[in-house]
Amino acid sequence: MGMTKEQEEKFKKLGLSSYIELALVVPSSYEDLRVHEKLQIHAMQLIDATVESVYRAPNSLQITFFAHNFGHLITGVLFRPKPYMMHQFKVGDRDYYYGMVECKNGFCSMSMPKKVTNIGAITPKYKSALRSDVMFRLMQSSLTKENLISEGLKAEIAEELLHVHFPAQIVPNLRELEAKTVDALKYSELFSYMKQLSNKRRYFKALTSSCSDYEKWAQTLPFRLTHEQVKSIEEIKADFSKEISARRMIVGDVGSGKTMVILASALMMLPNRSVLMAPTTILANQLYTEAKKFLPDIKIALVTNKTKDIDLDEYDFIIGTHALLYRELPCASLVMVDEQHRFGTAQRNLLEKLVSSGEKKPHFLQFSATPIPRTQAMIETAHIDVSLITTTPFKKDITSTVIHKNDFKELLEHIKIEIESGNQVLLVYPLVEQSEVLEYQSIDEARGFWEKRFSNVYVTHGKDKEKEEVLLEFNKSGAILIATTVVEVGISLPRLSTVVIVGAERLGLSTLHQLRGRVSRTGLKGYCFLYTNQSSSERLDRFTQTTSGFDIANLDLKFRKGGDLLKGHNQSGSQFKWVDLAEDEEIVKSVKEDLGKRK
Repeated sequence: MGMTKEQEEKFKKLGLSSYIELALVVPSSYEDLRVHEKLQIHAMQLIDATVESVYRAPNSLQITFFAHNFGHLITGVLFRPKPYMMHQFKVGDRDYYYGMVECKNGFCSMSMPKKVTNIGAITPKYKSALRSDVMFRLMQSSLTKENLISEGLKAEIAEELLHVHFPAQIVPNLRELEAKTVDALKYSELFSYMKQLSNKRRYFKALTSSCSDYEKWAQTLPFRLTHEQVKSIEEIKADFSKEISARRMIVGDVGSGKTMVILASALMMLPNRSVLMAPTTILANQLYTEAKKFLPDIKIALVTNKTKDIDLDEYDFIIGTHALLYRELPCASLVMVDEQHRFGTAQRNLLEKLVSSGEKKPHFLQFSATPIPRTQAMIETAHIDVSLITTTPFKKDITSTVIHKNDFKELLEHIKIEIESGNQVLLVYPLVEQSEVLEYQSIDEARGFWEKRFSNVYVTHGKDKEKEEVLLEFNKSGAILIATTVVEVGISLPRLSTVVIVGAERLGLSTLHQLRGRVSRTGLKGYCFLYTNQSSSERLDRFTQTTSGFDIANLDLKFRKGGDLLKGHNQSGSQFKWVDLAEDEEIVKSVKEDLGKRK
C-alpha cells in the first residue's frame, strides 16, 4: 500500500486493511468552519469576533462578543467552565469562535463557544478508535484519488467517496445522501469485500486433469436429466479437464436431483478415485444405495462408524460420513462434500489432505440443498465457482396454509385421513422441554396428546443419540413423527404427505422451505401447515405463495436482512453497512464484471 509506518499503525488500530475500507468510515457529522455573513438560527456556526466583556457567574462564564461577520453583539455562555476555558477569552482579543447560535426577541446567544484555528473549510468529524482530529489528519494524508484508484476503484466512484469526506460547498446531510453517493458507497463496500474473497482463493495443480464421458450413461437412466442438471455436469466436466484443481459449489433446491450430479461426477472421474462425505449415516446410506443402483459397474464402498476396516484401495468410489476423517484413505482425485454447511472448514480441509499427495490437490465439489439468493451466489463466485440448480425433475404438489387455534379440529381430521390412507405426518415443535418464555407447547408437553389419540407415534430431536434409528424405524412403520427442526436436511421419507410446523413465525423462511421439502418426495399430494398464534404475518403469507427455494432465499433476505458469506451463515444482521443483498443485484453484477476485467 506504500504507507508510512505511522499510517500503518493507525490502519491497524482502526482494523482496516485498505484505502477503500478507510473511505467507508463515513463522517458522523460535519463542522462548517467557513465565515458566513448571514446568521442562521439554531445552527452551529463560526463567528469572527472581538471579546467585549467577560462576566463570571457561580456556575457559568458569560462573554459578550462583537461578531464582525454579522455586525452585532452575541452573548457567549459557558456552563461549568473548566479552568483552561477561562484563558481563551481575553477582553479586546479578536478570534474565531464556533458554537450553537440561538436568537430570541432580537437577543442572540452562542452556547459553549470554542476557539478554532482551521478556518475556511467544511470539516468532517469521525467516531472511531482514533481521536477525531487525528482521524481527520489521517484522512487528509491517506484518502487521495490516486490511492483509491491504485486499489482498483473506478475514478468516478473514488471522486464520489472523496466528496463525502471533503465536501466543497455544501455540508452533506448524512441522513439523506444523494442516490449516486449511496451507490458509490455500496459499490465500494462490495468491491472491497469481493476483492478480499478472490484474494482468499488459492490455485493448486490438480492431481489429474482428465475426464471420462457421461452421456452414454445418461442415456441408460430411467429418466431424463433436467436441463440444469446437464448444465452443472458440463461445468464440472470442463473443471475436470483443467490443470488447476476445481473449487465448485453446486446449490440445488430440495429435490432438484443433486444426487445425479454427484454420481455423474464420480463417473467422469474414472479411472481415478472419488470420495464423498455426507453429514449423517442416513444420508451416506441413501447416497450409497442410489450409487449402487445407477452406477452398477463401479466398485463402491460405504464407510461409517459401524463399518469394519476394509481395504479401500480396491474401490473407485468411497462414500462415507465424517468417519472417513479417522481412516487411512487412498489417494483420490475428486473430493465431494454433501450438505457442506454441516461441516466445518477444518473437516473439509482435513478430508482433502487425507487423499492428496505432495503439492497437488484433488478437485473439490461441495453440494448444498440450502438455496442462496442470486446476489449471494454472484458474490461467492469471487472465491469459488458456483452452479445453481433451480428447477426440480418433477413438479411437487404441496398446498401450504397458515393455520391458527380455531383450525385445530380440521387439522386433526386431516391427519386422521392421511394416516388411514397409509401416509405419514411430521409435527415440528419449537422446543424439546417446556419453556416459560414461549407460548407454544414443547415436544414433552405435546407428545401425550398425540400418543393417546394415535398409535405408532415416534419422537426425536437434536440431542437424541438414537435420532437416526428413530427415523429409520419411523420410515418403516410410523404414522406420526414428532421432532424439532433436526429433520430439515436430507432424509428421504417417501410416504410423508403432511408437515405441521408449530410456531412457524419463529423460523427463517429457508428453514421452513427445507421442512416443507420433506413432504411429497415421490409425487404424493403434500400439505404444509404453518401453525401460529400471530393474527397475521405477511412473511408467512408470502411463503405459502412461493415454491422456489431461490425466491424464498430472496424473501428471507428482504425480511431478515442478509448474513455473513465469509462465515457461511445467513444470520439476521448483515456484515454490510450499505449493501442490501435483496435489492442491489445490479450493483453486485457491476462489481463482479469489473473484478473480472482486472484478472
